[in-house]
Amino acid sequence: MSHLPPEPPRDCALCPRLVAYRRENAAREPGWFNGAVPSFAPPDGDAAVRLLIVGLAPGVTGANRTGRPFTGDYAGDLLYATLKAHGLAEGEYLQHPGDGLALRGAMITNAVRCVPPQNKPTTAEIRTCARFLKARVEALPGLRAIVALGRIAHDAVLDVTATRRAAHPFAHGARHVLPSGTVLHDSYHCSRYNTNTRRLTPEMFDAVFRAVRADLSA
Repeated sequence: MSHLPPEPPRDCALCPRLVAYRRENAAREPGWFNGAVPSFAPPDGDAAVRLLIVGLAPGVTGANRTGRPFTGDYAGDLLYATLKAHGLAEGEYLQHPGDGLALRGAMITNAVRCVPPQNKPTTAEIRTCARFLKARVEALPGLRAIVALGRIAHDAVLDVTATRRAAHPFAHGARHVLPSGTVLHDSYHCSRYNTNTRRLTPEMFDAVFRAVRADLSA
């Protein structure tokens, strides 16, 4: 078990490049969040979480601006609509953290908690932030399933759960059973690029969460 806190401090200083980029953003937009973005938890806390959704990193004008994962950019539009359709969220998503949207039995986090330049964290940054993902997973006693949005999130989940990458390759719609018994579901990331190019359609994304709901109901 990890003895680290599952959430880094807002001013986390572990990754110099990300700290410098945060400061650049803060100088340009001092009203933005500009920090390590905390996980979005349900109102009844960690003990209620059965599903953990893991993204890549905050978007510069999305979560880095608003301070809530997948809030303020297109990816959140598709993600939260899908979660609501499957009873994993309720309320109206209005692209800001005061909109009243609430998660139900689910939590959303990122493999890297600070916004990276060009949305591309380095391998070293992913490894450094893995300590928080590991602690986050271990702090959820009722966790039954994880959704990894993209290959980087998939690999990060495997690494922090001591699961062999070679035996569990990323593929959209794939289902993997981790050593703990928790089930990992893979999806392409719900980014605007992936949806605009039709690499990921709303129907494909919905199918992933139908499979997740089946696991949660089993």
